[in-house]
Amino acid sequence: MIRVQFRLPSLICLPGIMTDPTQSNLNPSVLRMSAPLMVSFVMRSAFTFVDTIYAAILGDAAVAAIGLTFTFEFVMVAFWIGLSTGLTSVLSRSIGAREGKKIEQYLSAAWRLVWFVSPMFLFAGIAIWIVTPRLDEWFPGIQLDTETLQAFRIYGTVLIGGSAFTQFWSVIPDSIVKAHQDTRSTMWAGIWSNVANLALNTLFLFVFSWGIFGIAFSTVIGRIAGLVYAMKKARDHEARRLAEEGDINFDYDPNPYKPILALAVPASITFILMAGETAVVNGFLAGGPDSTSAIAAYSIYYRIMTFAAMPMIAISVAMLPFAAKRIGERDSAGLNQGLRQSAVVAIIYALGIMTPAVWLWGDRLAAWLSESPLTAEYAAFGLQVVPIASLMFAPFLLCRPVFEAMGRGRPGLYIAILRYVVLTWPAAYVGIQVARTMGQPDLYGVLVALVGIAGVSSAVLAAWLRLILPQATTAPFEELPNS
Repeated sequence: MIRVQFRLPSLICLPGIMTDPTQSNLNPSVLRMSAPLMVSFVMRSAFTFVDTIYAAILGDAAVAAIGLTFTFEFVMVAFWIGLSTGLTSVLSRSIGAREGKKIEQYLSAAWRLVWFVSPMFLFAGIAIWIVTPRLDEWFPGIQLDTETLQAFRIYGTVLIGGSAFTQFWSVIPDSIVKAHQDTRSTMWAGIWSNVANLALNTLFLFVFSWGIFGIAFSTVIGRIAGLVYAMKKARDHEARRLAEEGDINFDYDPNPYKPILALAVPASITFILMAGETAVVNGFLAGGPDSTSAIAAYSIYYRIMTFAAMPMIAISVAMLPFAAKRIGERDSAGLNQGLRQSAVVAIIYALGIMTPAVWLWGDRLAAWLSESPLTAEYAAFGLQVVPIASLMFAPFLLCRPVFEAMGRGRPGLYIAILRYVVLTWPAAYVGIQVARTMGQPDLYGVLVALVGIAGVSSAVLAAWLRLILPQATTAPFEELPNS
């Protein structure tokens, strides 16, 4: 048994639903918490291209190897997000309620889950090394040259197998830091990780000449640098909590795994479902006219949309510990205020910043990112859609973490299934048919359809939250409705 303790010697759902006058003025606002996260996300996006840039020096085979590894890494990230979401929520509530015994229980349970999940990806890395040389025998349809397969074998094994433990070990300190409302430390952990990755990439590639192995190994070591920093900050926070606040509630949770997994599983599945939308859209576009330009333009739209949504994603990530701690403190006014502030920021950002930016620079950006005039034309239309798409998606980003803060992960999963499984395919089909009837490209119909179902799914989740939010700071957590 492993026992680890970090110690040293509205959118439509928001306004007017909570009226409790008690509010802690000592806690940071959700906007202050989200600012460092936004910096961290921007830096991570920038450094996402580091491996690809360095791989390009080695040739197309190295670049292709990174692309082939993406699926495995994406699944790893999905598991990480799930565990982090579940642990951050229960820790934030317990810290707010000063439930020291439950905090110890949840940390011990989380470590056991980490030790259960980590070997899966270690074995995946080993499997890549063993299976890759036989891929062309087992799957004759694969058209990959020997150099590409060898690069993938090295990069995939080192990155997935080497990150199996460091990636998931970071779940514990990262969740503790965020549960203490310290998103600045999360930002610095990401910065140290990325800086180390950049420096080691340069060293391993140009000094040691380690090739694709050096690129993968630098990423693994970079993650260790961020992990070490996060662990130090987590220990500091827990020591301060025990010294300054103490615990007033010593109740035990009979099953500490249940509240963590109740959020971890839906969050992981939701993350994977979100990625599935791209596959569905690309499938539709591939069967239509000008498929190459349409798919390329959609790729540009998706990248810009993801980057443009980072401020809202940062607020969404900050909302989980913010809301969970206030639920634990029974701070209804603080929770309501944070939701209102976030809703106002979402509207201002989408209409006041993104829309003018698209009007001024959308066409130029589309042309710069496109190889052909047709692709640029399609991409320019996509960029015009970005502000509206961001506004439609904002309620989902704001409301889902509040459900998770209550310990309810299924509502967000249900809405994700509604959007990405139930609505995406028929909406894309109808959008294409309407676009063709109007003499417009298939891509235009698909994008409009996606914006529409984003609005529908967000509205449903927001209305759902409006119904149960008044109970969030009054009813016991186990009595809050889950569906």
